[in-house]
Order: sequence, then structure tokens, then C-alpha cells
Amino acid sequence: MLLIGVSSCFLGYGVFWLSVSQIVNGLPFWLLFIALVVATNSCSWFSTASLVTNMRNFPMSRGSVAGLLKGLTGISGAAFTVLFSVLLHHSASDLLLFLTVGIPVLCLVVMYFVRPCIPSTSEDPSEPVYLAFLLGTSILLAAYLVVTTVVSEVYSLPSVVRYVLVGIVVLFLFSPLAVPIKMTLFRSNVKSSPLGSSDNLAKEEGESTTQEEPLLITSTSDSNLLGTLFEGDDDDMEILLAEGEGAVKKKRKPRRGEDFKVGQVFVKADFWLLWFAYFLGMGSGVTVSNNLAQIGFAFGIKDTTILLCLFSFFNFIGRLASGAISEHFVKSRTLPRTLWMGAAQLLMVFTFLLFAMAIDHTIYVATALIGIGMGFQFLSIATISELFGLRHFGINYNVILLGNPIGATIFSALLAGYIYDREAEKQGNITCVGPECFRETFLVLAGVCGLGTVLSVILTVRIRPVYQALYASGSFRLQPQSAGH
Repeated sequence: MLLIGVSSCFLGYGVFWLSVSQIVNGLPFWLLFIALVVATNSCSWFSTASLVTNMRNFPMSRGSVAGLLKGLTGISGAAFTVLFSVLLHHSASDLLLFLTVGIPVLCLVVMYFVRPCIPSTSEDPSEPVYLAFLLGTSILLAAYLVVTTVVSEVYSLPSVVRYVLVGIVVLFLFSPLAVPIKMTLFRSNVKSSPLGSSDNLAKEEGESTTQEEPLLITSTSDSNLLGTLFEGDDDDMEILLAEGEGAVKKKRKPRRGEDFKVGQVFVKADFWLLWFAYFLGMGSGVTVSNNLAQIGFAFGIKDTTILLCLFSFFNFIGRLASGAISEHFVKSRTLPRTLWMGAAQLLMVFTFLLFAMAIDHTIYVATALIGIGMGFQFLSIATISELFGLRHFGINYNVILLGNPIGATIFSALLAGYIYDREAEKQGNITCVGPECFRETFLVLAGVCGLGTVLSVILTVRIRPVYQALYASGSFRLQPQSAGH
């Protein structure tokens, strides 16, 4: 998967570099368009490889791991901004050359280390400490990037200072290596056993998810609990037939909490509730992020750098906090993560109303709140892995993520774009100025997030019994491997 991403990155950005640097002139538009599609899709391969591998390797801390990885993805743009402005001196050709060569080389170097391993069934008491260290360094990195971006834009810095600033960023980026180095030099004495469940994906990638189970089995407390809480139980008639025929084995479909193929999740109501909740929350948030410069100008802010930095930083905080908060409450209270998605969308409802009222200086507070609320929508990543398993998590997760571009197209390009152009035409200008430019959009988005809140609450009620079964012991209950696996 990383190799495909490397190839896409090299070929896509390579064509753009040849064109921008004028090494090759007169490239047709259709070729540049194809190169853009290939180049930008390379990040999907990188993100999927990183996320899927780490979710499989750390199934006991899915929320924290997903929040951390998506948080780092969120601030990667700020890191590239610092690189572009401080080290590359705003040179587009140099940036494209770095994307063409630097990123592929870096991925090839780390490719050997990005691989699934067999996780432990027991919790390592030092793991929360490692995660806390990673979260802390990530927050420091985000704050440093925001400050560095603002300072480099406001002041003209000497070359030596620029290199020092970039060097500190590099140190922050490599700081997570302290964890594996410590674990290698000072090994933990915690005993662990290999994961013997359907979540052990390193050995079971090619196997079918169809399971065989006796219709009549000896009842235990765990089997009774899971049998009553998960959907898909056999009806009374099948049990009577099994009794008469000697308890024959029967293939069954997976239950929530087990491994689903993408075709199987399409017929589950819980999947579509999650998809639409993510689509509504993320689509409304992306509408703000895509139009933040125009929103700021419409509100009378000529330099939107602070707005962009606020949104980026608090969106990062939202992604990180959502993972940590949901992980705590899912283990201590068995509360589904979708509860926090709904709470964040409820916060976004009031934030959009605050935008629509256009009170002086509240735009800064509203921008930060939208960033936080949008960050919480990434809880759908851990949720999809808990409800529908890790074996096919990569494709299931990417189907959920389709809500992002679809939401951006509907709410940003069609809704916000149409209303903005209409108001600008009323003013007789190309650029619209005043709260009216986006007021109607904000009111519609408030209603959208209100609907998303309702869907999240419905989904939370539906899947609460599943979480009570999975987290009854205070940590994720790994499903036992069936005979058919």
C-alpha cells in the first residue's frame, strides 16, 4: 500500500514539477488534471496504511490511536507551510520537487517498519504513559507550528533563524522515536499472549469472514451475554430443527463487533446511521474551512492568517481530544463514541448560529469551536472498527470517509457558493462583503448539524448494548476465534 502511494506521489507531483519548473513546456491540460488526481490520492494510500496498521497493532486503544494519527494528519499542512515559507522561500518548484522526491524516499525508508504485528491480549500499564507522551509532544508541535507560521509571516527572519526553526520542527517530528527506543533498551516485564481472535489480522487476511457455529452450544455467561446483545441470533424454528437433526452446524452472518466485509456493512442500519452522521457533521465543517478566507473578508477581516491558524490548531485539538475523551468513557462507562460525535454537532449548531448573528469579534471564537467540533467527527474511525471489525477495516473506513468530499460538494460548492454569488451579484461586485454573504448558509448548516445530532443519538442508543458487551471488563473484549476461521 505504501509502495502504491510512493508511486502515485512520484509520478503525479513529478509531472507538475516538470511543468512548473519549465523543464517540459506545453503539457496538455488533461495530463495535468490526471497528474493532480494521482498526486493528491497518494496521501490516501499513506494515511490508510498508517491508520490500518496501527489500529490493528493497538486494538485496545483504538480511540487514542485514531485521534493521534488524524491529529497529526491535520497539522501536517502547517508543517508543510513552515517548510514552504521558511526553508523553501515560497518557491513552488522547490516544494513540488520535495513532494516528488523527498516524500517517496522517506516512505521507502520507513516502509519496512510499518507492518502489522500480533498484539497482546493483556494491557501494558506503560502504554497509557507512551500515549500521553505522544499526545503531549503532538500538542507542543501544533502550538509551535502555529507560532512559527505567524512569526515567519509577520517578520523577516535571518537565514540562520529560519534553519533553526525548521530544525526544531524536525526534532518534534522525530520525538515519537523515543518510545520504541525506550521499549527496546528497557523492556517491560508484562507477560502477554498472542491475540487469538478475529482481530488478529497478520495471519488471517485471506480467510473468509463466514463462520460456522453449532446452533446448540453449551451455555456460558459470556456466550449468553454476547448472544443476547448482538443481532443476528437464530430464531426458535431453527433451534427446534437443530434439536431434531442433532445440532447440525450452520453458517451465519457476522454480528456487530465481528468482522464484516464491505458488502455486508451496506445492509446494516448502524453503518448508514454512522455514515450520514459523519457526512452531515464533516460536510458542514468542511464548508467553513473551505471558505474561511471569504468568511473572514466578508466579516471585515483583511488578513485571515490568524483565522486559519485558529481553525487548524483547534481542529487538531478536537481530533486529539476526541480520541482521549472517548477512550476514557468507553472503558469506564461503556459509552459509545458516537455520543461525543452528537455532542460536538450540537456544539456546532450553536456555533453556526453565532456565525449567523455576526456579533463583533465572535468570529474568532466561532472558528475555534467549529474546528473542535469538526475534529470530533473523526470518532467514526474507531467506531467503524469496533462495530464491524478490523479485518476489512481499511475499505470500510474509506467508505465512511466518502462523506467528506460528498459533503464538501453539496454544502460548500453548491450551497455556500450559490448563496455567496447571489449576494455578491446583489452588491454589484465579484466579492461579497457583509454578514449576509454567509448568513443563510450558516442557518442551513445549523439545521444540518441538528439532524446529525439526532442521528448520532439514535445510533448511540442502538449500539450501547454492543459496547456494554465489548467493554464489560473495562477494556476491549476481543472476540474468540471461531472454528470456521
